Formats: sequence, structure tokens, C-alpha cells
Amino acid sequence: MISVCLAAYNGEKHIGAQMASILASPHVTELLVSDDGSTDSTRAAVAAVADSRVRLLGGPERGVIRNFEFLLGQATGRFIFLSDQDDVWLAHKVDAMLPALEEADLVVSDCAIVDAQLNVVTPSFFAARGSGPGLVKNFLRNSFLGCCMAFRREVLEYVLPFPASVPMHDWWIGLMASRKGRVRFLQEVLVLYRRHAANATYAVVSEASLLQQLRWRLRMIGALLA
Repeated sequence: MISVCLAAYNGEKHIGAQMASILASPHVTELLVSDDGSTDSTRAAVAAVADSRVRLLGGPERGVIRNFEFLLGQATGRFIFLSDQDDVWLAHKVDAMLPALEEADLVVSDCAIVDAQLNVVTPSFFAARGSGPGLVKNFLRNSFLGCCMAFRREVLEYVLPFPASVPMHDWWIGLMASRKGRVRFLQEVLVLYRRHAANATYAVVSEASLLQQLRWRLRMIGALLA
């Protein structure tokens, strides 16, 4: 059983296409969409999708990290996939990741960075970022993109609840899985990672100042050692 957790906020423009790409896989048994207080027609766009696998939930309205924490608490699947609201999954994404999940606790795939119209800007996030496994490597230079991640249900036992100090939910999940489980980086592009003005996260290079990045790492050290 596969649960897909999709955190939504003012995503009316692209969420329908993303949901269609997810639901195209017959392996997906539930798509949980948590709307975190949108002021546009996101909820209507989700409700318009006529598929019994979709569950529309009201989020905690405390930001993207707490919205994903809430979603993970609702998921019932053996395998859990994270999803942003504005990307597009390639048709074979789930088929490619399931065999890897039989061997690893957490799997992260490559993605192509695209613009708002899905034109490819960067063909491989892994190549541009220098991505690969390793706790220290990913502490110093994070490669854990939530939209490219899937993991076994057992991972929830040691990542939930998210510590108050974590700066990014996907970074926390990836580092904890690296520390306690088996992580695999799948060298295959399986997601079109859409970047536009309203994105909540960075693409290849963080726009945060060096001071902010240092603060994030100090907070993450505190969370990992707690």
C-alpha cells in the first residue's frame, strides 16, 4: 500500500496536473492532500478530481513543515511518498522506486529542474548539486528533496514528531534515515521539479545567507543529538 502526502497552499495553478500524474500510477492507494489555509481555489481544484483515492484534509496552518508532519500522521501505507503541489511525476516514477524500497529504508531519485511551463532548465539535480549518500555529506550540502523521496513506514518511528528546531522537514527525514537506516540515491530522473516565483524552497543553490545556513546547521545538530 502506497500513501502519497501532498502539502498544498495556494496551488490552484498546477495542483491538478500534479495530482493527475500521481494518480496515473495504479500502485498509489491513497493521495492525501492537506490544504494549509489557501486563499485561492486550491480546495476546489482538489475536490474536482474524481478519484476515490484522494483525501482532502484541512492542514494545521502553521507552515509547510508542520503541514507535512500532519500528513505523515494521517498516512496508512507501507511506503510513503512526499509530493509538492506544482511538480509533475514521470509515468514510471513509482515503478522505478518500489524495487529500491524493498532494499532500502529511504530512496531519493534524481529530478529535472523545469520552469513554470515545464521547459527543462537543469536536466539533472544530482549532477548540478553533486548529490549522493552520506550523513556528513548531506549535512554539509543537503540533497534530500522531499518531492523526490519515498520511504518505508518504519522511518516514521524515528522522525516524528519533527523537532521544533528543524529548518526543513525533508532534510531532517533524510539525515535521520542516513543515521538509523539504509538510504539509496536512485540515479534516474523521475520528477519534473517545477521552479517559479511562488516556490517555498530553493532549487540547486540556496538563496539564504551564509549566516542563515550556519544557523540552520546548528539547529539541525541540536535536533540530531537530542
